[in-house]
Amino acid sequence: MRIAVVGATGMVGEVMLKVLAERNFPVTELIPVASERSVGKEIEYKGTKYKVVGLQTAVDMKADIAVFSAGGDTSLEWAPKFAAAGTTVIDNSSAWRMDPTKKLVVPEINASVLTKEDKIIANPNCSTIQMVLALAPLHQKYNIRRIIVSTYQSITGTGVKAVKQLENEYAGVQGDMAYKYPIHRNAIPHCDSFEDNGYTKEEMKLVRETQKILGDNTIRVTATAVRVPVVGGHSEAVNVEFTNDFEVNEVREILHNTDGVVVQDNLDTFTYPMPLYAEGKNDVFVGRIRRDESQPNTLNMWIVADNLRKGAATNTIQIAEYLIQAGLV
Repeated sequence: MRIAVVGATGMVGEVMLKVLAERNFPVTELIPVASERSVGKEIEYKGTKYKVVGLQTAVDMKADIAVFSAGGDTSLEWAPKFAAAGTTVIDNSSAWRMDPTKKLVVPEINASVLTKEDKIIANPNCSTIQMVLALAPLHQKYNIRRIIVSTYQSITGTGVKAVKQLENEYAGVQGDMAYKYPIHRNAIPHCDSFEDNGYTKEEMKLVRETQKILGDNTIRVTATAVRVPVVGGHSEAVNVEFTNDFEVNEVREILHNTDGVVVQDNLDTFTYPMPLYAEGKNDVFVGRIRRDESQPNTLNMWIVADNLRKGAATNTIQIAEYLIQAGLV
């Protein structure tokens, strides 16, 4: 199994390599790929050093699977070239997510939609993945009508430059700014660029991708996405209105039995999800599960996950694992 990691020197690429190793993914040949300025650099994987190659070299090497985390423009240009060479691409950018000819996959929910013909597969947005993983089993049981979500998103979602900005601000050092404003001791209600409707792209991803993954365009979603000075992961306050009523204990039981979800919800011991403890873990953590007493059939919950793990690298590798298990590569 020849695996190309495109964007191997980036923040998500590095986590992809970690996850491949941790999960003992059956790599027979690793092909680390990055932009021209990184070609020739060495990366280490399972104690062995590998030289980074350029994109065209990687295409010519005809990997079985290429996992991409190199930005939308790179994916738009190069994913079709890899696919034309017979490589199955799993792309972590926003480039292909809403393309009606491409599958948008969270393996625990909808991996079964994949076929051998799917040569470019889209990995959803980090904030979408953690939310839909918790909501999918509840949608099956109670039928979701409307979702109101407010996100509290880690700076790691922006990348290395944002982490450096926060570190500089902690230390009182002037440096490059990833954001228009300071992030230390601040909350910035602006993730990604603004669209014509006044929402950011990040907010609209939560709307469009949720409907596509759950296969239901009637679900109404509205979102506010906020960047906070946190490193460990994204947090979300989610309010869900269902068609059918529910028992809160049954909701907890359903979530407890959902693959990839960990319920942390004990008020007596002050147990609830926090990004500080989600960092480095592959699960989605759910707590503060309670009825919205202001209207019928409505639930509040708090969802936290490491955005570089389940929100990006882990979900990508899980898709690759499914492709192998199902004999699709």
